[in-house]
Amino acid sequence: QVQLVESGGGLVQAGGSLRLFCAASGRTFNRAAMGWFRQAPGKEREFVAAISWSGARTYYLDSVKGRFTISRDNAKNTVTLQMNSLKPEDTAVYYCAADWDHWFGSRVPDEYDYWGQGTQVTVSS
Repeated sequence: QVQLVESGGGLVQAGGSLRLFCAASGRTFNRAAMGWFRQAPGKEREFVAAISWSGARTYYLDSVKGRFTISRDNAKNTVTLQMNSLKPEDTAVYYCAADWDHWFGSRVPDEYDYWGQGTQVTVSS
């Protein structure tokens, strides 16, 4: 049974940093493209970042480029989202997702097979 468990969310002031972690289990991790999505109240789930099997390819939402960095450790079955220069508009529940059907990281939520439970990120102004 596949499990994705996020951690690392919290409350931070604008301009601060947070690091989100996602630990995966139950299936061969290095054959899954991984993604981070977020959902703010009253809004649709939004792509944030994704990473390919090997970690060689990364993809970002335009508004987070240069501020967020996605990475993975296939030996530890983890994916990390480092978030710097946070803004109040980054406030949302952040979800980790896994896609075993594609080697690259899709921007489309429906392409992902498994999701974590989410972790709250709140950025105060």
